[in-house]
Amino acid sequence: MCRRVASLVLPALLVLAGTTRAAAEPTALPAPLAYDYGETETPRSLGIGALHAAGGGVNALFLNPANFGITRAYHVGALAQFLPEAGRHLYGGAIMDSTRRFSGGLGFVGGFQDPDGADRTTLDARAGLAYAISPELHLGLGARYLRVHQEGLGVLGASRASGGLLDPEAPPSGRELLLEAVTADAGVTFRPIPELYIGAFGQNLTHPGIGLVPTLAGGGVAFGTEDFTLEVDGLADFDSWGKTSARVMAGGEYLLLDRVPLRAGYRLDLLDGASAEPSHSVSGGLGYVTPQLAVEASVRRSVTGPSMTVIAVAFTYHIESLGLQIEPY
Repeated sequence: MCRRVASLVLPALLVLAGTTRAAAEPTALPAPLAYDYGETETPRSLGIGALHAAGGGVNALFLNPANFGITRAYHVGALAQFLPEAGRHLYGGAIMDSTRRFSGGLGFVGGFQDPDGADRTTLDARAGLAYAISPELHLGLGARYLRVHQEGLGVLGASRASGGLLDPEAPPSGRELLLEAVTADAGVTFRPIPELYIGAFGQNLTHPGIGLVPTLAGGGVAFGTEDFTLEVDGLADFDSWGKTSARVMAGGEYLLLDRVPLRAGYRLDLLDGASAEPSHSVSGGLGYVTPQLAVEASVRRSVTGPSMTVIAVAFTYHIESLGLQIEPY
């Protein structure tokens, strides 16, 4: 069944990516969209669109570190993300353990963007730690190391924003690092009842002040049971467009037959600095989940504004299925 779902989902997503790229007008994406605000999307976060309050497991590493402990598990997984219009593709993995009161995770993604233009390579490593003060209140901290190297020239030519710095010890085409930064994240999640999640988070709180690592702050509210989840999120982006902009996301998930998660979401991006018109996007995804493993895939597509497609796929193995003991809160 797992192989059957994967054989149906993955080819369909690749065909969709090729179709949308061929159908789109050949206009360049604005820079913040070309690197998707520096975010790493998991299939669950991409499919639902909003997951800063109820995003447990590996999702917590990239969204809200306080959420490691809301799912009692020990997961290890591999993930990939694609943005066809920008020639961007990322690959990585993560591991998380929330079998104790202290929980946390480690992960990395690396990849490439625009090989025929800016020709960027990226390494993004993250670590997070959370503590459950009680089953109702979770606190978390995260750290991130980001390194971006650029060999080519973007649309602005040999500028700091588009071309990086020339490397005096390399051939004329050689370039130094475009960016190297260490930043911090923080979050809190409150569950007044088991089904209600209220989360707040901040990302890149050291405020590098540049769009490649924008400082974000926001929160979300979710209602979830074993079979379905609904969430609404909002965030402020202080750097991507040179001034504060906003994104609003909403979505849901339904677990069909205790095995197949069906996901759908919506995103409003105000695109300050790039367009007077906001961007509207829709997303969807599905997967196959057992107590031992999960195979998932999702896609988000803009319906107004710049033409943009994001695809995420992942495989996760659930180590707790081997019989690890989970410490009570």
